[in-house]
Amino acid sequence: MKSKWVLVRTGVMIGLFILVLLFFSLRLMQLQVVEGESLTAQIEQGWTDTQTIKAARGQIFDRNGQPLAVNAVGRDVVINMAYMGDTPVNEVIQRLIGVMEQAGEGWIDNLPITQQAPFRFLDEEAYATQIDRLKRAVDAQPYATAEDVCALLREKYGLEELDDTRFRQVAGVRYEMEQRGFNMRTPYTFATNIRMETVPQIKEQGYRLPGVDVVETPIRQYVSGDIAPHLIGQVGPLYAEQWNAAEKEMTPDGNVVAHIGDHTYLMNDSIGISGVEQAFESYLRGQDGQRVIVRNNRGDVIDVVEEQPAVPGDSVVLTIDAQLQKVAQDALANKIHSMQQDLVTYPEGEGHEVDAGAVVVLDVKTGELLAAATYPSYNLATYQQDYAQLASATPEPLFNRALSASYRPGSTFKPAVALASLAEGVIDRDTTVLCTGQYTRFDDYQPMCEGVHGLVNVLGAINSSCNLFFYDVGYNLGIEKIDEYAHLLGLGVSSGLELPENPGQVASPELKSQLHTGEEVEWRPGDVIQAAIGQGDTMLSPLQLANYTATLANGGQRMEVTILKSVRSYNLEQAVYDHEPQVAASIDAPEALEAVKEGMVSVARQGTARGTFASYPLDVAAKTGSPQTPQGINSVFIAYAPADDPEIAVAVVLEKGWEGYTGAPVAKEIFDAYFFSDSSKNAQPVDYGVLLS
Repeated sequence: MKSKWVLVRTGVMIGLFILVLLFFSLRLMQLQVVEGESLTAQIEQGWTDTQTIKAARGQIFDRNGQPLAVNAVGRDVVINMAYMGDTPVNEVIQRLIGVMEQAGEGWIDNLPITQQAPFRFLDEEAYATQIDRLKRAVDAQPYATAEDVCALLREKYGLEELDDTRFRQVAGVRYEMEQRGFNMRTPYTFATNIRMETVPQIKEQGYRLPGVDVVETPIRQYVSGDIAPHLIGQVGPLYAEQWNAAEKEMTPDGNVVAHIGDHTYLMNDSIGISGVEQAFESYLRGQDGQRVIVRNNRGDVIDVVEEQPAVPGDSVVLTIDAQLQKVAQDALANKIHSMQQDLVTYPEGEGHEVDAGAVVVLDVKTGELLAAATYPSYNLATYQQDYAQLASATPEPLFNRALSASYRPGSTFKPAVALASLAEGVIDRDTTVLCTGQYTRFDDYQPMCEGVHGLVNVLGAINSSCNLFFYDVGYNLGIEKIDEYAHLLGLGVSSGLELPENPGQVASPELKSQLHTGEEVEWRPGDVIQAAIGQGDTMLSPLQLANYTATLANGGQRMEVTILKSVRSYNLEQAVYDHEPQVAASIDAPEALEAVKEGMVSVARQGTARGTFASYPLDVAAKTGSPQTPQGINSVFIAYAPADDPEIAVAVVLEKGWEGYTGAPVAKEIFDAYFFSDSSKNAQPVDYGVLLS
């Protein structure tokens, strides 16, 4: 009985073994025959990798279709952590630096420390923001020296064994990697726009440079880099501060993106950081696409699937006239240079020391910004190479004086007081004030006039720039009305321009209490009369002075200032947005405005600007100003033309330029170019079909 049971159990086990063997045989047959091709493909395939396709940035054109910022194909050196394997990052960086040095190429290095020991911070005033960022990154105390920071960098990045030269090179790369969020999913751009001949040198060293690749990317190219650099601005890296402050989310492919404005950004993306590039980022930035890279088990690419194409950004057409901008820049620079060198006409301390300035040109009827020049200036095309020198130069070339500087207007403020007094009935055209050379209304404060003008009315006072007339008229008008009309004319208020600007300030009791302390806070009658001649606490930008001048020219109607003419699709085929002029404020006082215009025309024909405009073929309405500053006397000049049917308004400021009339020749060159040469006045509408071809 027992042996029978053993035989049965043995038979069952043999049967089960045969079944299992049959199952595996069938499965093996299925794997080898039925699914063989599929499995072989999977083995060969290895893995897939999702890559971002960078969208082209929208282009920037002037009002006549001249390109100012376009795109070109560049070659960037990129380090991808995902493909570095076990090779230490410091080792890869050192090898890559060696290749780049041999090829004569540079690489990205924004560490604000000198390249050679003994290490020092770069210009601590110019690089204050970058130095503060560096100290926070290494947990250094605010008072830490450059040597202290270098010691922390050595420890942080494991660079203790490197000599000073190599340490500084690698530390600059490691620091920038950290700032740009380098990780398994975020590659790091080591160098941009390298030469074609350098590419094979990097490729040949591929076995020693795991994770290093050269990729083609769209790069920004500033066609005329010295035209309006302060207005056009730059594109730069998206740094940790912006990234950390932004709302973020994880995408389906595992990337983290930040929401900034209307777009999403990866940590290693670029963004407009100044000027038009920043102001119109929402238009200019395109939408990145994605492609899937299929690799075999050896890492070779065997297929590329473009899942989502990139969408380029829209192109922006500015109101700027590039030709007129060039004229304004050259006229400003040439005038400053000639005054510096002319020691006969301008002896020391009387205009010879002029070293900076600005000029702004506006379309009177639309508020469009036609030109805005700053001196000294710089070239966008070489900005990166020149940055250290530019940041430490004096006067500051990077400072946008046309939009952001603050200057006392001096006597150019007098037309505003004249208009307010006439409009409010404080005076009429025939009202006279006796100018004896000294204002004697107050016992304890009796300021002087620059001349003795006798009985003078408002037209004569504008022509001769009589301080006593405006002392008396301003006193009777009062500071409240002075401020009210100044603001209506665009002084001390935002112009509406899309770029950052200095809103300026107009003297008032409230402003004085904010700016001063102690006994100086008390508002006195003397403050009113100083405000009436553009002195005291009134500080304005050249942009505001031009906007004020345009409002006088436009019959008291102040337009919103704009630099945006239109927006079109990247290929220029479709209109996305067309700007319409907007009225910001109005003054309904035609008779008062006419009287002010007559006074300003007399300034150009017989007054302080007669040396430039006495025989000019067009009637020009102008006013000069010579405000006192702690550094010297500035030259301020405003004008519009033609006086009877105004088209453009100009404001010129020359720092330490001595007298207001010294800015008149700059305005004349602009009027010459606009009215008597091929410029925006005579330009035909842009033919986008021609541009496309």
